[in-house]
Amino acid sequence: MIDFLSIIAVGFFLGMRHATDPDHVIAVTTIVTRQRNLTRAAMTGAFWGLGHTLTIFVVGAAIILFDVVIPARFGLSMELSVGFMLIVLGAMNVAGFLRAVPSASSHAHEASEIVHAHPHAHGDYVHSHPHSHSPEPHTHRFGRTPLALLDRLFGKAAVYRPIRPFVIGTVHGLAGSAAVALLVLTTIRDPHWALAYLLVFGVGTVAGMMLITMSIASAFRFAGKGRQSFSHRLGLVSGLISLAFGLMLVYQIGFGNGLFSSHPHWTPR
Repeated sequence: MIDFLSIIAVGFFLGMRHATDPDHVIAVTTIVTRQRNLTRAAMTGAFWGLGHTLTIFVVGAAIILFDVVIPARFGLSMELSVGFMLIVLGAMNVAGFLRAVPSASSHAHEASEIVHAHPHAHGDYVHSHPHSHSPEPHTHRFGRTPLALLDRLFGKAAVYRPIRPFVIGTVHGLAGSAAVALLVLTTIRDPHWALAYLLVFGVGTVAGMMLITMSIASAFRFAGKGRQSFSHRLGLVSGLISLAFGLMLVYQIGFGNGLFSSHPHWTPR
């Protein structure tokens, strides 16, 4: 009983610690930069954790039960996918900020109109451009904003909101599943207990990521209260960090670990 409780406690807290890995935090930060609802932020973390847990358990179970050996090139490719994903997420945040920068060109306004610019929102989409408060003040229609187009395409699907963090968590799980499973094998010989550890580890990861996403959303909410442009700049910073970290991972894995060479070397971590 003591051994079982030890496995539960260690697995849960190691799972929570695993959620704080830099690549994990950077990835979810790019998602919750404009999220002000703490419940939705927590759900983002939960779905990230579920995707991560699913991959960890499936791949880990194959290694534990069937002694599956992952080739070095395949293992490095799984880790490389995290780098590419961080680049895409970062680019999306940077592109969103650039779209919100007031354009130097605008439609002609009558001399009597007062023209100004400030950040404003269409639902969750925040941007800025010069406009007046006369009829037809915007240079675009409400239904032409990026999120409106996505809502029109996917809004009726129940998985529309949670699918992005779930997919990101799945990719991260692929990159770390081998290391977690091999660590379990070195300490827990019983396969049933080893699988139980993976599940508890996953629960800890879900809990840890929920705390992280709620904390990030709270920080952005507090920092951007009454200063929407400042909050928007924080989103730009998170995108740039994600881009830089992703590029660093791609270089390290592709060239440092030799994925792009004929002699790759890989140590699961």
